[in-house]
Amino acid sequence: MAAEWGPAEQWRAALPQHAVFSRLRERAAAAAPRPPLIRNLLFGLDGDLFLWDGERSALLTIGLRRLGGPDSAGLSRSQTLICINPPLFEVYQMLLSPTQHHVALIGTKGLMVLELPKRWGKNSEFEGGKSTVNCSTVPIAERFFTSSTSLTLKHAAWYPCETLEPHIVLLTSDNTIRFYSLKVPQTPLKVIALSDNEEETLTIKKGRAYTASLGETAVAFDFGPLVPVPKNILGQRGSEEVLAYPLYILYENGETFLTYVSLLQSTGNLGKLLGPLPMHPAAEDNYGYDACAVLCLPCVPNILVIATESGMLYHCVVLDGEEDDEQSEKSWDPRSDLIPSLYVFECVELELALKLASGDEEEPLESDFSCPIKLHRDPKCPSRYHCTHEAGVHSVGLTWINKLHKFLGSDEEDKDSLQELGAEQKCFVEHILCTKPLPCRQPAPIRGFWIVSDILGPTMICITNTYECITRPLLSTVHPASPPLLCTREDKDVAISPLRILAESQHSFEKHIRSILQRSSANPLLLKSADKDAAPPPEECLQLLSRATQVFREEYILKQDLAKEEIQQRVKLLWGQKKKQLEDLNYCREERKSLREMAERLADKYEEAKEKQEDIMNRMKKVLRSFHSQLPVLSDSEKDMKKELQAIHDQLQHLSNAIRQVKMKKEYQQKKMEKGTSPRKPSIALSAYQSKCIQTVLKEEGEHIREMVKQINDIRSHVNF
Repeated sequence: MAAEWGPAEQWRAALPQHAVFSRLRERAAAAAPRPPLIRNLLFGLDGDLFLWDGERSALLTIGLRRLGGPDSAGLSRSQTLICINPPLFEVYQMLLSPTQHHVALIGTKGLMVLELPKRWGKNSEFEGGKSTVNCSTVPIAERFFTSSTSLTLKHAAWYPCETLEPHIVLLTSDNTIRFYSLKVPQTPLKVIALSDNEEETLTIKKGRAYTASLGETAVAFDFGPLVPVPKNILGQRGSEEVLAYPLYILYENGETFLTYVSLLQSTGNLGKLLGPLPMHPAAEDNYGYDACAVLCLPCVPNILVIATESGMLYHCVVLDGEEDDEQSEKSWDPRSDLIPSLYVFECVELELALKLASGDEEEPLESDFSCPIKLHRDPKCPSRYHCTHEAGVHSVGLTWINKLHKFLGSDEEDKDSLQELGAEQKCFVEHILCTKPLPCRQPAPIRGFWIVSDILGPTMICITNTYECITRPLLSTVHPASPPLLCTREDKDVAISPLRILAESQHSFEKHIRSILQRSSANPLLLKSADKDAAPPPEECLQLLSRATQVFREEYILKQDLAKEEIQQRVKLLWGQKKKQLEDLNYCREERKSLREMAERLADKYEEAKEKQEDIMNRMKKVLRSFHSQLPVLSDSEKDMKKELQAIHDQLQHLSNAIRQVKMKKEYQQKKMEKGTSPRKPSIALSAYQSKCIQTVLKEEGEHIREMVKQINDIRSHVNF
């Protein structure tokens, strides 16, 4: 069976059988049970999986690229990264830095940063492939947490800049955000106080402040992508653009605050706390009073995801605020800022615990179960995120982000993009894992969660409370397609098939079938209880079975029947269209045959017409020539010819006169030569040079006379004199 699987299925099936998980499962079975607390002790980097071993205070690495092959050595191969200075607190979360060189070990009573060692060797393993590697660690704010025993760490994140040295951001229970550098780990570089000091001095029982009792304390924060800070917030008149990261801070009562943070610049009001941000449309309960997590998706405009402990998710679009009546009254104050607004695009309710039918009524029972939710970005797909909680794992994909960007980038009069945005289907919610399938069961929070997207498709890896490894492929509906390779680049001159254009159209039949088969709920993977002796009540088992059967019937069988009917109807239409197209094809063939015969006849007629046309043209030329010759009025060309002939006649007369004079001179010279010279006159003796010059002159004159005679003869022959 394994031989028939592809490479992706092979490594997904081989990963749960790794020796690391076997050792951890044996150790967890012998250890004492711990209180349920959601953890995230898993992350991936460069094809390796990192898992935190709390008992040994070490990182265990598993090479995913060596799994699933014919060599079984990959199932036992691993490396152990030991902390030189191990943390004294319990680690419940790990975060990889933006530069991917440091790992933050986060606990409720402290934080420590582990520096990853160097890689080299054939397989690019740590320190050449040693089984055990020592790693240096840097404790962050160790003296602060040691001296303040009542303070706890609520949230931590890396500063998102990749060019600066790593900075860690902490949110503590005193309602303060602090920025720490790894070079100066004990002194904060920047402090943002989220409440007044006077309010924090008024405490009640158990050291809890009044603000905490009213839910006016921050519970989470998240950074947005780098954006230019608005000029009205900076309070400067200069034209220089200041880039900063927006920091969204979520309070327990559902309010969201905003501040812009930049560790490179500290000009104007940069770092000023703005808010609470108004939410539209407004709600009486302010969209819940049990907010627990916030996530900013990496897109512009920013999209915030706000989660509550009751399982509600709010997708909010952050847009520039409009000046309302309250702000117009304060417009005279130069310190008043026009803050952004949150526009709630949609609300999603997660099924934390399975809703089971109540027997005869066939209506799901209302569950009062609630728990904190952790939000995780997808490492490759910006329009998808993941939710982990004590009762399982959900994956949420936002398919309307592209339509939203198209609408925001279009003109105000463009209503087509608005209609497309309104008609776009809502987000996809995939219930992947359920650790509390029955009301009688206690929740079993997961220990680790990660998305591997760079090895044969997006895959979820989940580590349960008993160190069972679960791998599930994610839906590819939301995941963007990989860019084409350079070798597969299509030629622009090649014509595209009409069928391909039809299949890729907006209203294609394939998309219609996909919309019919789209499920609103699914049966997640159910995690069995760790307690083997405790058997669930038969009533709850029956309710669970009824719920699964109902989901399969409504979300699978019924929708498949609808899709089958649509496909059958489509086949009938296509058969009719095919029959009609075959008839049209036969008719076209007959027409082509008749057209070819007609083309041959027309070609013969064309040749005959061409010959007749040439004969007619020759006759017309003769007629025109004779017609012009008999005209009493000279044309312009004939006038020019007449002028030219007159000029030639004048030249001939001039040449005839010159010839006559030459002949007379010749006769005169001959007479002189015949008479001879007188004896009484002395003879003239010419030198050789003089004789030569005379001969040359005579020869030239003779040649000139010869040329003139030739020209006269040519002219006479031309004019027929």
